[in-house]
Formats: sequence, C-alpha cells, structure tokens
Amino acid sequence: MAEAETLEEFYKHKLNWLPDNLQKDLGHFNVFRTEDCVGPNSTPPKYSRRTFYKVGLGYGHYRYHYANKSVEVSGPTLTFFNPNVPYTYDWIGGEQRGFFCIFTEEFFTERLRNGLQDLPMFRPGGVPSYPLNTDQENVVISLYEKMIAEIRSDYIYKYDLIRSYLTELTHFALKTQPSETLYQHPDANSRITAVFTELLERQFPIEAPSQRFTLRSANDFAQQLSVHVNHLNRAVRLTTGKTTTERISERLLTEAKLLLRHTDWNISEIAYSLGFEEPTHFNNFFKKKTTLTPGSFRNV
Repeated sequence: MAEAETLEEFYKHKLNWLPDNLQKDLGHFNVFRTEDCVGPNSTPPKYSRRTFYKVGLGYGHYRYHYANKSVEVSGPTLTFFNPNVPYTYDWIGGEQRGFFCIFTEEFFTERLRNGLQDLPMFRPGGVPSYPLNTDQENVVISLYEKMIAEIRSDYIYKYDLIRSYLTELTHFALKTQPSETLYQHPDANSRITAVFTELLERQFPIEAPSQRFTLRSANDFAQQLSVHVNHLNRAVRLTTGKTTTERISERLLTEAKLLLRHTDWNISEIAYSLGFEEPTHFNNFFKKKTTLTPGSFRNV
C-alpha cells in the first residue's frame, strides 16, 4: 500500500538534496523549471497522495490519473494537485518542459480567510486541470518567472510576494474555462455521486493507526455535501444500483483487507483506524461481509 510522498522524499527523488528551510514553521514553498527535474532515466511518480500541494504548467501530451479518474491533455495546461487526492501521470509524447511549485498548507494558513480546500480546484469533485491559450500561457509563464526570481533573491519579504503571485495564479485559473473532458456528468444524480465518491476516497489510504476514518454514515456525507440525506441516497442508488451505506461498507472492507494483509497492526488498532468503537464491532462487520474473522483472514 503506497504511503503519501513527503517533501523529503520528493527532494531526494527529484533533486538528491534537501533545502535548509524544510522544517521551518512558516511553511514550505519552492518553485522549479520542469526541465531541471527530468532526465533520460526519470520515471513517473508513484500513484499516491503527497503531503504537499503542487501547481504546475505542463506541455506535451500526457495522461494523468487523479483519484478514480483519468484525463488526457495536450498543449499548455495548468494543473492543481492537493494532499488529499492520490495522483500520478503517464507521459505520452512531446517536450517535457514547463514550471511547477510545491508548498505546504502552512504556507497559506494565516493568509486565507478560508482554507485551501475551499478553493474550487481543491474541493471534492473539483476540476484540477485548466488548458491555456497563448495569451493565458504567457500570463502564467510571467507569474512563474516572478516566483523564480523572488525565491532566488535576498529580499526579506520575498515570501509575501510569492504568496501574492501564487494567489494571482489561482484566481487567474478560476477565470479561465476549465477542462470539460474530466467531468462529463449526464445529470445531477451522477454529479452528486461523483462528489460523494471522491469525498469517500479522500479518506484513504489509512497510513497510521492514529489516522481515523470519520465519515462513516450516509448522513455524515450528506452534511459534508450540503444535501439532504434522502437526496444523496436516491442519487447514489440511481447511479450505481447500490445504497450509500453499501458503497461505504464496500470501501471500508477493501481497506480493512489491505490493512490486515500489509501491516503488522493488531486488530484493535485496525478497528480504531476504521472508525469502530470496539474491536468486537469490527469483528462482527468483517465476519458478516466475508464469513471470516479478521484474524482468520490475516492467517489465510
């Protein structure tokens, strides 16, 4: 089970060095030219979540996989990836060039009225890709060039300027026409189901016994999505043929099997991480779904 890639792992994999300010409390930010981070022996990133945000301007022809969706893009495209959704990409052809920046949520925590997750491109079901025309491309290149110039400068307030440039980049993307190839929902029921599914997937994988699956009921999800629970239940059933509870239980069971197979956590730790108040409740759930106890499944 792939764990979330940390900033340390990113720097070691891409650049084979660690910046001195990686652990500072103000949060971390850095910006790169893509061509400085790729080579003839470079490999695509693993499909996993990260512990940081990434905003990139890419060229060429590639396909990226984001949560349970895939989209193929060609030409200058601005992409936004966040720590809650796993992703990777496959390079198909064309020149690997462009820009990207990485940053932690702490870099913006005290600067935004609301959290980063409230921005449309970072919400559950949000659109992470924005194709650009030539004029839009030139604006984005200019903003990245400014960020690169500031990150290399000795100006004492350079991070305030960088935050401004990154905020401008975000709002510029929101004013463009987003990619229509990623979410082609035939009706409102499909759209609600897609957002529910992404919100469900954002809680996984469980990577530590202290992490906990908290949205466990249809009502929990309905509150998060600001819809009535009956509306959510009807949309999920019409779209998938299954109830909301069945979809949640299926995903919970899949994660339970992965934790039993691929971790050395005891049954109580797994039960807690999956949101069960008592190990016996987890045992009953697992046996009802598989006819085996968790311990028996682990030993098969």
